[in-house]
Amino acid sequence: MSILDYEVICEDCLTYLKQERIPYIHLTFLDPPFNQGKDYKCFDDEQNPEVYWGWLKEIIQLIHKVTVDGGAIYFMQREKNVDWMRRILSETGWTYQNLIIGKKLISAIPGDFRFEKNYQVIIFATKGKRPRVFNKLRIDYPLLPNYKHKRPNGVYLTDFWDDIREPTSGYFTGDETLRDKEGDSIHKQQPTIELLLRIILSSTNVGDTVFDPFAGNGTTLVVAYQLKRKSIGIEIDSDYEVIKKRLETASSADSVLKRRSYYRFTPELDEVWPTDGLPTGGLTRYINE
Repeated sequence: MSILDYEVICEDCLTYLKQERIPYIHLTFLDPPFNQGKDYKCFDDEQNPEVYWGWLKEIIQLIHKVTVDGGAIYFMQREKNVDWMRRILSETGWTYQNLIIGKKLISAIPGDFRFEKNYQVIIFATKGKRPRVFNKLRIDYPLLPNYKHKRPNGVYLTDFWDDIREPTSGYFTGDETLRDKEGDSIHKQQPTIELLLRIILSSTNVGDTVFDPFAGNGTTLVVAYQLKRKSIGIEIDSDYEVIKKRLETASSADSVLKRRSYYRFTPELDEVWPTDGLPTGGLTRYINE
C-alpha cells in the first residue's frame, strides 16, 4: 500500500487475525461491542462475561503480536469494565499508560439505585514501557466560567476529554452519523471524527498504519486517510458497504480540516498534520473484498 492507501475487509476480525495476513501496525483503535444486550446482526451481545472477555483477550493478544515495538492501543469500553480491561491488557503484554475519561452528554434520566453515568473510558496502552510516538497536542480549550483570562497559546491535552462529543448515538448524535432511509442511525454506536482525530494525531506519524478490528462505519479509516496515515479496517457486518460509500463521498461533515484550528497551538503541527498533497474527490484507493 502507498502512503494514502487503506484496506477494508469484510470478515470476522478474530478469524482474520489468526491468518497472520497483517504484517505490522502502529496504532489500534479497539471499540468492540460492549456485551450489554444490543441487537447486532452479526454478534451475540449478551454473553457470559468469561466467554466475552476471553474472546476479547484472544483478539488483543493477536493485535499485540503484529504491533511494532512502542505501538499503541486505545481500548474503549464501559466504565464498569475497567478492571477487566486492565487485566486482559496486562495479561497480553501491554503496558498501561492512561485511563482517559470521555465526558458524555446525557439526558439526565436518573437511575433507580445508582448515579447516572456521565462518561466512557478509553485505556491507552503500549507495546513496551514507552510509546514510539507521542505527539503533545495543545488545544484551544474553551474559557471556563470561573477563569478570568483565556490562555493565548492554548493548553496541553490531559486525560480528561470533556471538549469532544462521545460516540454518536441517541439524542446528541452529530452530523457525521450515517443514517438509513428512515433517518435512523445505521450502527448502534459510531465514534466521532473528533475522537479518532485526537487519538491518531497523538499516537502516530505520517505514513504509520492504523488498525480498527471493528470498523463499523469507517470513521477510523476516514480520519486516518485525511491525516496521511495508512489504515486497515475489519467489519463483519455485510453492510460494510457503507464504509465504501462514506470514503467515496467524502462529505463535509467528515472533514478534519475544519477542526484544525482547535489544534493550531500544537508544536510542529504541520509535521504531525500535513495539509498538502491530498487528492481531491472521493477517498477510495483500495478495497479488499
